[in-house]
Amino acid sequence: MATNLPGSIGTRCDSPVDPSRRRLLAGLLTAYTASLIPWALAQPAPHADRGAFTALSAILVGRQALDAAQATRLYDALAAAHPNFPADVQALLALINERHIDPLQLQGVLDGEHSPLAPLPRQIVSAWCLGVIGSGEGARCVAYETALNAVIVADVLKPPTYAYGSYGSWAAKPNT
Repeated sequence: MATNLPGSIGTRCDSPVDPSRRRLLAGLLTAYTASLIPWALAQPAPHADRGAFTALSAILVGRQALDAAQATRLYDALAAAHPNFPADVQALLALINERHIDPLQLQGVLDGEHSPLAPLPRQIVSAWCLGVIGSGEGARCVAYETALNAVIVADVLKPPTYAYGSYGSWAAKPNT
């Protein structure tokens, strides 16, 4: 005997509950919900120092995933330029975890405390965003089109991978 539910037009309750349909709906709902959660992508960290650098870099540049090959190049260049770099990275990461410092407030906190670690965030962010380690005569270009300043705008702008003129032509003032 089929009965209509109160307030429903033509809906019948005589069909049994289909467990496979319920599992499918639950699975789809779970998959959709999981897609909304910003999961950090797992990346291999062969050495603790490099793993700490990658973790600190992700915090500083605000990216969940970073190019592992570029991270290796940047780490090697920064470690060569600054002898205490590996220990400083570990210390800064420990400080952030210990004191739960907001990444947006980190540089202000380090500068305000006159911390010896204060230059480190600037060095790491400059390396990732510009692809350059050091400054002046000691500057070394480690990345160009894979630096974050080019990657972030890559959907609209493509940085040239060549000079528009002969070698050194960019040094002379253009004719007006």
